[in-house]
Amino acid sequence: MNRTLKYTLIALSALGLLGAGYYALVQKEAARPEKRYRFQAAEQGDLTQAVSANGTLNPVVLVSVGTQVSGTVRKLYVDFNAQVKAGQPLLEIDQSLLAAQARQSEASLKSAEAALDLAVANEQRMKSLLAQEYVSRQDYDAARQALKSAQAGVAQARALRDKDGVNLGNTVIRSPVSGVVVDRQVDIGQTVAASFQTPTLFKIAQDLTQMQIYTTFAEADIGSIRVDQPVRFNVDAFPNRNFRGKVKQIRLNPTTQQNVVTYNVVVAVDNPEQILLPGMTAYVSIAVAHRKDVLLAPNAALRFRPVDAAKPAEKGEANATKAGAGARVSPQNTARKDGKGEGKGQRDSASGTVHVLVEDNLKPIAVQLGISDGRSTEIVGGELKAGDRLAVGEALPPVDNKAGSPVRMRLF
Repeated sequence: MNRTLKYTLIALSALGLLGAGYYALVQKEAARPEKRYRFQAAEQGDLTQAVSANGTLNPVVLVSVGTQVSGTVRKLYVDFNAQVKAGQPLLEIDQSLLAAQARQSEASLKSAEAALDLAVANEQRMKSLLAQEYVSRQDYDAARQALKSAQAGVAQARALRDKDGVNLGNTVIRSPVSGVVVDRQVDIGQTVAASFQTPTLFKIAQDLTQMQIYTTFAEADIGSIRVDQPVRFNVDAFPNRNFRGKVKQIRLNPTTQQNVVTYNVVVAVDNPEQILLPGMTAYVSIAVAHRKDVLLAPNAALRFRPVDAAKPAEKGEANATKAGAGARVSPQNTARKDGKGEGKGQRDSASGTVHVLVEDNLKPIAVQLGISDGRSTEIVGGELKAGDRLAVGEALPPVDNKAGSPVRMRLF
């Protein structure tokens, strides 16, 4: 019995030592940086920095057609998407009232002309009698004044007739340009009223093969945008297709909303297939800087901090966090160690810190940052080399495919 107890105690001690050794081995293995963190290599490559915004597609020339007279719509000659020529009738307003006014004006003109004929005859008669001294000079002057009043009355009646004639002609609304009807806002039987602000009846796009994108960029980005700069964009209707355009205009009138200053940018777009329609949302991207064959570091490496590292207190590390979060570094303010940067003179660049795996240890390395595309950042200075393994985050625990949750190991 004593011998059995002795063997049991020895076996338990051996198992305890084995378990402790296994636990220490697992803990040591888990503490290795390659097990604790995920890594990505620094590499050489090309980098393009772009600024992005959303905008709306619009025709270059969009004419709003209104009315100068009031009345009820009697006829419609065109509908949505109709091709029209300049001068072509679009709709007709009921002209009964205006036609009556035109006839009344014509009658008033004839009455004024009859009064003029009488005034002319009276003036001639008074002139003859004055020569024979049968009437006074005052009577002759009154006849001349009546003649001039009759002439003015005829002119006034003629102007009123012409005005009513123009109004009668305006009951037929005609297209001012050749194009396509993109909007119709009236129907037969609807009453339209001409006022100080003319109502819109139709909208006609003059040429849909040429379009424009109206978009806005923040003041932080506007300094990098130039007229005639190439533009790439896509729309939801064709998500897998990229379209191209160019910057046509940078409008100088700023807009401020919630202390954010933006500027309107107009992008010219060719639309020969006419598949881009007015009102579509365009997702615009303008390349403002480009680098070829430069050292690139992932932005996740610039944001990464080891678990046991202190919070960054230096300005350089704060800049690294900002750049790693996708903040853009203006190409005009970027320094390059090899002298290939854009702009003139030497300028300051942002700084940051990456952690490189060196002999099972993480070594922090300070680097100088260039431009960024939101995923990678150009490295313009520091000891970093292509191929260095950079820590980008903590390692993910293994996942149980059946349960969908991390697998946890129970140690003795």
